[in-house]
Amino acid sequence: MSKLAQDIILRPIITEASMDGTAFKKYTFKVDKNANKIEIAKAVEELFGVEVLKVNTINVLGKFRRHDKHTGYTPAWKKAIVTLTENSKTIEFFDGMI
Repeated sequence: MSKLAQDIILRPIITEASMDGTAFKKYTFKVDKNANKIEIAKAVEELFGVEVLKVNTINVLGKFRRHDKHTGYTPAWKKAIVTLTENSKTIEFFDGMI
């Protein structure tokens, strides 16, 4: 059963560091924990109409948090840094953020 592109790409990551990467056609997304690099590349190509050169993924561990006497961890998640090809167009969503 194949997943929909909207189920793989959960949301963009908008931070100062990730926005610096847009100059080099590198875009950062929060993705499904079970998605692999090939699925992520196909989902980005389908959603944004661009050509993907490579995908780097990072499993981000949850952070320890304490509130009064209760302790626990925030949820772990997966981050993908997608690099586009030289002749690919940019992702318009990120252009408005700069």
